[in-house]
Amino acid sequence: MLRELHRELGIPEEYGRDDAKPVYDEASELVDIGPNLVGRMQRLEPKSAVQWAAMVDAAAGDGIQLLIVSGYRSFEYQAGLIRNKIESGQSVSEILRVNAAPGFSEHHTGRAVDVASPGSRPLTEEFEGSPAFRWLTENAAGFGFSMTYPRDNPYGFIYEPWHWARKA
Repeated sequence: MLRELHRELGIPEEYGRDDAKPVYDEASELVDIGPNLVGRMQRLEPKSAVQWAAMVDAAAGDGIQLLIVSGYRSFEYQAGLIRNKIESGQSVSEILRVNAAPGFSEHHTGRAVDVASPGSRPLTEEFEGSPAFRWLTENAAGFGFSMTYPRDNPYGFIYEPWHWARKA
């Protein structure tokens, strides 16, 4: 299924072979954790949902608001993101620097969240200057979350200070 999806999207056959990009399975059990910034219900796998909620509550106790932009994504949803960007005129190579190919997104696991906060534009490096980012840097590990894509990460993805995931 993934090979066919990759072919349809024009993803090179060697994608993921020449670097350390891991392959992820889709989560088998998910729970609703609330709507994202645009009102779309987000889901995480159960243990991550509990830890996310605890982390949001702890941050709020410190006066920090953590907002979810994105949680779980299916292979097909990830493909849809890529299709939309192709249709808007972006090249596949450009897209793959920012979006993982289906099967390679940590969001498939249900353990990853893209985080935003009031006062910074979502999904931009601007988040790095926010109080929320500073709070996450100091506290997220206590909830099992870490930033997966720091600068110059081995996966070849852009720096994503907004992307945090809980290890299995």
